[in-house]
Amino acid sequence: MPKPPLHILILAAGASSRMGGGDKLLEPVDGQALLRQVAQRALASGFPVNVALAPDRPGRGAALAGLALTRVTVSDPGEGMAASLRAGLCSLPEDASVMLMLADLPEITTEDLTQMAQAHAATPEMILRATDAAGQPGHPVVFPAWVRGDLMALGGDDGARAVLRAHSNRLRLIALPDQHATTDLDTPEAWAQWRLGRE
Repeated sequence: MPKPPLHILILAAGASSRMGGGDKLLEPVDGQALLRQVAQRALASGFPVNVALAPDRPGRGAALAGLALTRVTVSDPGEGMAASLRAGLCSLPEDASVMLMLADLPEITTEDLTQMAQAHAATPEMILRATDAAGQPGHPVVFPAWVRGDLMALGGDDGARAVLRAHSNRLRLIALPDQHATTDLDTPEAWAQWRLGRE
């Protein structure tokens, strides 16, 4: 029997509400918008990539111009992360496993995604969650197809935390280097501090 396919789903429909009017996903990183960089790293893994986008953020769509990925419009992004997750899942084959990524993780690399995919190939029925080098849980998270029903039933802005709790006995943690899995930048101050650390 062939293994179910693995797809990468990038959640990029959030409101960026803590950025003081700016858009964290359009912040420049190495000369391009963060969202484009994250998407390019995902595509370089060789897996199909879908990106969940809000209809009122045209700049994000423009940042993805020319990339061979699938754009998914989230009709009700104001509901929170669960709406993006449901829209994204509906765009995938029903038998697909999904590697769920947040779009505001500037340190995630293609090698990190490959490591997660290899762990999934070795243990395809386990939920896999990335941690940083110190063991702090973060992203991405790989959900096998059997979790799909639970994910589709989510609401609000808690993401998949409830699902992870409910299936903790089938959860495996995967350590990624440094703080790749946990560095998310939600405020101008956080961006300034992160850039200072790269100098």
